[in-house]
Amino acid sequence: MVRINGINMERIEGKTIAEYLEQAGFDSSRVAVERNGAIVPKKSYEEVIITEADTIEVVSFVGGG
Repeated sequence: MVRINGINMERIEGKTIAEYLEQAGFDSSRVAVERNGAIVPKKSYEEVIITEADTIEVVSFVGGG
């Protein structure tokens, strides 16, 4: 089972980071993704496949003043 932002998720394995972000409603240009303790470069979102043992953190950037 994949753990994303502290929540166990089912049926995520085999998707790319980009596919997950789109499915979950994230704007990929406004997030940072960490996979198993390492930052995933944005240019790799289309290539990195999520596996069953992954722990992923998605952090959204919020602007403000």
